Amino acid sequence: MPVIAFANPKGGAGKTTTALLLATELAAKGAVVTVIDADPERWISQWAKLPGKPANVTIIGEVIEDTIVDVIEAASLASQFVIVDLEGTASLMVSNSIGMADLVVIPVQGSSMDAKGGAKTIRLIRNQEKMSRRKIAHAVVLTRTSAAVTSRSLRNVTEQLQAGGIEIFATPIVERAAFRDLFDYGGTLADLNASQVSNLDKAVQNAREFVGEVISKLKAVATAKQAA
Repeated sequence: MPVIAFANPKGGAGKTTTALLLATELAAKGAVVTVIDADPERWISQWAKLPGKPANVTIIGEVIEDTIVDVIEAASLASQFVIVDLEGTASLMVSNSIGMADLVVIPVQGSSMDAKGGAKTIRLIRNQEKMSRRKIAHAVVLTRTSAAVTSRSLRNVTEQLQAGGIEIFATPIVERAAFRDLFDYGGTLADLNASQVSNLDKAVQNAREFVGEVISKLKAVATAKQAA
């Protein structure tokens, strides 16, 4: 089953939020999902302790550098999707997880620091491709963007990525109160009250469009494997 790793050595890039949105929306579609919480802050593990975690989502938080490969392999045999939320460093754990991934999602905010972290992740991917002698699908997702205005720094980052031939998700993750509320109240976007959360419908649409892109990319990966 496909393994999706979320990586950016620059902390605070939106990895955990984006990983949780993917996990909960896939679960809402009925998929069996395992999330490997390899971020030292364990935000997704803390979310799982709040009310409302879907029964078809399993969280694995006890993982170390020496066990990450085995944990990913076991989870991929037991789940339809495996999502790995990686630590914000360029460690051996991150490299090994990238080597196991079918798709690497690189969350990047509209800042040069985040872009540099993304570039470091892509170098890790290139190294793993050489070691495994296979292509590892990857793409940048722009995070915490404004729904109303595209900042100059975000345009600059986007232009740099495009100039470098880096694939970018068409769907950015917009800064929404609903996404923050998941970590405060637990559950999924469908569990939130629209009367208490602004623009909940737009948040749901944003998450679903992102998940649709992820699924499309995974289908492309599967097709390429069959053709090889």
